[in-house]
Formats: sequence, C-alpha cells, structure tokens
Amino acid sequence: MNLTQGVKIDKYTVQIRPRYSETDQGGVVHHSVYPVWFEIGRTELLRANGLVYKELEENGVFFVIARIEIKYRQPARYDELLELETVCSKVSTCKIEHNYILKRPCDGIILAEGSSTLACIDKNGKVQRIPEYMYPAD
Repeated sequence: MNLTQGVKIDKYTVQIRPRYSETDQGGVVHHSVYPVWFEIGRTELLRANGLVYKELEENGVFFVIARIEIKYRQPARYDELLELETVCSKVSTCKIEHNYILKRPCDGIILAEGSSTLACIDKNGKVQRIPEYMYPAD
C-alpha cells in the first residue's frame, strides 16, 4: 500500500454478470444485490489506486455505510453482461461519497443509478479522520 501519494483515479468501471442466485424466478436481479455490486465497485476503485481494503483495516481504517440510495430504472437480468461505473465524488474529513451508474454496454441503457456515503471509523467504531493518503492527489 502506498501511503505517501494521494488517490489519482476517481472513476473506475467493472464488468458484472448476474449469477442465477442473484435473481428471482423470472430471471430479474433482486433489488438487494445492487448494494453488493456497489461495494465491488468501491473496492476495485480503491485497488486501482493501489489501496487494498484489507490493508486499510490492518492499519485501523474502517469504512461503514452511512447512507445509500438507489434508483432502479430498468431490470437487470440473469447472465447479461453489465458495466458498473463507480465515481468517488467527494472526500471530506470523515466521509467519502460515491456515485454509481449500472448499464448494459450492448445498448447503453442505464439500469440503475445510486450514491453512497461512507463514514471512516476506527476499530472501536468511533468516527475518525480519513488518512491523508486517501485524499485526491493535486
């Protein structure tokens, strides 16, 4: 983990292919799956910046969801290829905000949009400052 440089990448896209277990009997992705996918997006955005969440935790830095919003536009379906774009929109003293767009790349249709706010806490659950190395680089 590079603790000396700030975050340089503020947007990252991952591919997702819904699994059978994530759908209902009609093959539509269940609404509860989207926050899990958003977490995948955040984790991979961190990784693209050379940060690994497991290592953050080992250094006493934890993040918890303080707020999450999802606007469902069209259903996502079993086994279709999707793209999730995750954007880190704001980093402040104790929280990080992200925006998400889930779409089908074959036709560009947006299936869902969302946002989340993560609070930075220590191992005892007390709010703490976000480490300097997690702020955007100049």
